[in-house]
Amino acid sequence: METIVWIDDTQIKATDFKIDNVQISEAENNVKKISFSFKVSSEEYHDVAVLLYKNDFQVRVPDLDLEFPATIHNYATDRTDLYKEGQTADYYLELIEKRK
Repeated sequence: METIVWIDDTQIKATDFKIDNVQISEAENNVKKISFSFKVSSEEYHDVAVLLYKNDFQVRVPDLDLEFPATIHNYATDRTDLYKEGQTADYYLELIEKRK
């Protein structure tokens, strides 16, 4: 099933979407963490890389009425050759709510 995730003004068609509440330490309240996979083509690679490099996002998941400021908690990709035309990579991303 596909879930639409907005990272700032960029729409991501996410698969394997999960949401969790995690506790960073005993002294702090729980924060939201979302994880999902998505495809990135060679043509999209530069824009996605610039977006993720920022590592300071406003995340929205309209179907779940969810919105929060976030940073990257974990990230992985199965390819490193997206600079070559015609390639597609599988990305995995975990975003964690920024503490207030």
